[in-house]
Amino acid sequence: MATLQDYRNERLKKLATLQERGYDPYPATAHRTHHTGEVVEKFDSLEGQTVTIAGRIMSLRKFGKLAFIVMRDMSGSVQLFLHAPDVAEADASRGIIGIKDLALLDTGDFIEATGPVIKTKTGEISVGVRELRLLTKSLRPLPTELTNKEERLRRRYVDMNVNVDVRERFVRRSKFWQATRDYLNDNGFIEVNVPVLEHTTGGADANPFVTYMDALGDEQFYLRISHELPLKRLLGAGFEKVYDIGPRFRNENYTDEHLPEHVAMEWYWAYANWQDGQKFMEGMYRRVLQDTFGTLQFNVRGFAVDMSKEWEVWDYATVIRDRYGIDVYESPLEDVKKALAEHNLEVEKTENRARGIDKLWKNIRKDVAGPVWLVNTPKFISPLSKTNPDDDRTVQRFQPVIAGSELGNGFSELNDPVDQLNRFLEQQAMREAGDDEAMMLDIDYVEMLEYGMPPAVGWGYSERVFWIFEGVTAREGVPFPQLRHEYDQTTRDIYPDVTFEEKKS
Repeated sequence: MATLQDYRNERLKKLATLQERGYDPYPATAHRTHHTGEVVEKFDSLEGQTVTIAGRIMSLRKFGKLAFIVMRDMSGSVQLFLHAPDVAEADASRGIIGIKDLALLDTGDFIEATGPVIKTKTGEISVGVRELRLLTKSLRPLPTELTNKEERLRRRYVDMNVNVDVRERFVRRSKFWQATRDYLNDNGFIEVNVPVLEHTTGGADANPFVTYMDALGDEQFYLRISHELPLKRLLGAGFEKVYDIGPRFRNENYTDEHLPEHVAMEWYWAYANWQDGQKFMEGMYRRVLQDTFGTLQFNVRGFAVDMSKEWEVWDYATVIRDRYGIDVYESPLEDVKKALAEHNLEVEKTENRARGIDKLWKNIRKDVAGPVWLVNTPKFISPLSKTNPDDDRTVQRFQPVIAGSELGNGFSELNDPVDQLNRFLEQQAMREAGDDEAMMLDIDYVEMLEYGMPPAVGWGYSERVFWIFEGVTAREGVPFPQLRHEYDQTTRDIYPDVTFEEKKS
């Protein structure tokens, strides 16, 4: 059986032959006038007109003086019909491939075809080729199918060629973020990109990545875990509606819903409160999901979710009390641990009330179809939220619960510098007690609050919203997920002159 190395060697021979005959196998220019999908969709208006299309060869058949090539670009596929007497003779100086040199082409090559739009005798919409140019000679054949998950994730560029639905997923992912941006821009928000490298990182409970900057004498920095604190500094600077979309980094395990690196969005709105934010986000979910998927009715993860219906509102303490008999404000840690154990939930040695109660809530959340707003979160779980004036044990926080997940987070922002400092000190005590995910003390942020920040509401969500509604896991939901670095034996055999250094774990 022929190996990948055998196929590659055969194509290298063809490459050498092309070069010997004067062809440039990798020219810099193409002259496309139409896309393949356009030729098919607009056949009635294009029939008989000369077009130039470009794309990848998906199949090639030759029968004497006739040849048929299926070409694909991002818009779709179309057949190329080659009748030897009608096809231009080879002209290497112009990159024109004649019928006699057709055997030097392979599936996977990129070509350009010029000719009239026609229908063959069998009724197939085609381009009757008059000139054929080679644009890129491929050295490896694309597989006819690719199902191995590890291989798919490692060579996603192959995966997207073989499994076109995967490529379409990332078109929808792009639409998701564009719709998010459009909704915010249409409502007067301004996009400002904030730093990824931070001296002190905060805005979430997460373990950060650590790096160093040579230009500042090897000074330590963190990759941001959130956009929050820099964006709120912009509120203090005079911005009133501001947002950022970009990557954030959390040095944690992979799960079906979490990646250490992922794209997220946060917005902040001065002179508005959490109830304004709820109404705004209901409209945003509808707009973004409709623009991305063309529907507001979904069947995901075993849940039937209708995003067009009115949202329910659930009170945090009431839900916990009704399910577990736990008073989130008064019940001691031992009662929380007991409830965790009774429901087969993990009880860690470093368990504290905040973490334990949050685990109890997540055990409820996993069965909720939604859409539901979870409100009145306890203050000890939300250190950056504004206290609820009706109950100072709670904060003005609103979280959407959909298909068993919390798909966002918003609250009226805390702008009392003394209160904020005290909460940071509480978080610092938790870090010193061994909680690596507790927030860092950010004195610069406290100082900004002392200059004054207007009342505001803030919101954030990540591309997990897209993954859930797309119905895929986190790794399947990004084009190039991080994987353990390795070189397979085929790669080592193909490149004998390359020294492969193993990455240290």
